[in-house]
Amino acid sequence: MNWDETAAETADPRLVGPVADGEDQAVEAALRPKDLDEFVGQEKVREQLDLVLRAARARGATADHVLLSGAPGLGKTTLSMIIAAEMGAPIRITSGPAIQHAGDLAAILSSLQEGEVLFLDEIHRMSRPAEEMLYMAMEDFRVDVIVGKGPGATAIPLELPPFTLVGATTRAGLLPPPLRDRFGFTAHMEFYDAAELERVVHRSARLLDVEIDPAGAGEIAGRSRGTPRIANRLLRRVRDYAQVKADGVITQEIAAAALRVYEVDSRGLDRLDRAVLQALLKLFGGGPVGLSTLAVAVGEERETVEEVAEPFLVREGLLARTPRGRVATPAAWEHLGLVPPQQGGAAGSGQQGLFRP
Repeated sequence: MNWDETAAETADPRLVGPVADGEDQAVEAALRPKDLDEFVGQEKVREQLDLVLRAARARGATADHVLLSGAPGLGKTTLSMIIAAEMGAPIRITSGPAIQHAGDLAAILSSLQEGEVLFLDEIHRMSRPAEEMLYMAMEDFRVDVIVGKGPGATAIPLELPPFTLVGATTRAGLLPPPLRDRFGFTAHMEFYDAAELERVVHRSARLLDVEIDPAGAGEIAGRSRGTPRIANRLLRRVRDYAQVKADGVITQEIAAAALRVYEVDSRGLDRLDRAVLQALLKLFGGGPVGLSTLAVAVGEERETVEEVAEPFLVREGLLARTPRGRVATPAAWEHLGLVPPQQGGAAGSGQQGLFRP
């Protein structure tokens, strides 16, 4: 229900990957909420943003520039579209990687209408010359277009109509302070809790004309990694299973059976996540073990383990990154139903010293 399109990134082929693929983007267009009242979750952000937009409308002015940060799939693009709808303004969508030259940005800015919303996804990946041009555009609604080269080059000032920039980023720390400071409102999108995701699933099921009971929605929500995009993707796969294997109604039993087929367990771990944990526990006694060694053990690239599997495992408290290497936590042993080695054992000595007195 609430999620963002990250056009600049390559879609994650995993069922629990947070980045949208082509199918996701097609379905998301139909499921997106159209206003703040319909948007589920992010209560603080919605309340604060509502005040910003109401005040701007009361003044008859364009809204302040807005920066939205957070993981993929939490609703950044959806909120940008809602901002445009609430302000009664058109929206133009582009991304940081698509703007590699200052001229690219100048062409976009010079064609904006008054009050228009410009949504810039993955803003931290914009080129430095374009970024520096954006400073003046955000603050003074003006850009200097350079004509000519060398000593004969001249700067022609170009006045811009007032507009609202909505920037989205998955890595707010990479934004330079001068750019971050020019946003009038900044918000961080948090992961959703199970109750919020259940509301997302119920709403999406209603729009997709899928019959689902509360227990079935809860089962899907509990495996969705706190991300609405993943919840909607799992809902569609469970819907397929229910139509083929059952009477089309999604119950808790049907949802659990469907997600077993797709190898998504009760905590949202998939094949890759479990392979990393199993290698760490069974081959290395819980660690510590180096990232490269762990990647070889699961037959994946180092970057895949570090950037795809580890963030969720760390967030779930199943794996810890230490100076000596990766270490499994007691929760990892419990989740996989394994017993940690006794303290003092050769394989388990590294981990036991960290987690036992």
